[in-house]
Amino acid sequence: MYDWDAKPELNITPLVDVMLVLLAILMVIAPNIVYEENIKLPQGSTTKQLEKIPPVHISIDEEKNVKINKDTFLLNAFMDNFPLYAKKLDKKATVLISADKNLDYGVVMSLLAAVKQAGFTEVSLATNG
Repeated sequence: MYDWDAKPELNITPLVDVMLVLLAILMVIAPNIVYEENIKLPQGSTTKQLEKIPPVHISIDEEKNVKINKDTFLLNAFMDNFPLYAKKLDKKATVLISADKNLDYGVVMSLLAAVKQAGFTEVSLATNG
């Protein structure tokens, strides 16, 4: 006779073993899978090179002597002559201002204002450190 109260047991151990082996294989292979999509990029201009603009170095010492690259001016003469001097410089160049720490704040700001009025947009104040 058949026992109607018997419950079937499902052995899932082999299923788990197979799934773990497949998971391990997937984990080992996954980093090596490279998906490649073919994209046709437009042609760029190979003849146009980026030109490096040399920076303009302006320094002012404690005696208020202003030095632009290699040319020296007095502070009062600099304020008047810098717009004329700047005509031969590239306005896109970076201007680096170095000032003595004993100078008055107003002197440095007037120097900065003269540089801005000449048309330079990238101006930096140099510090020691």
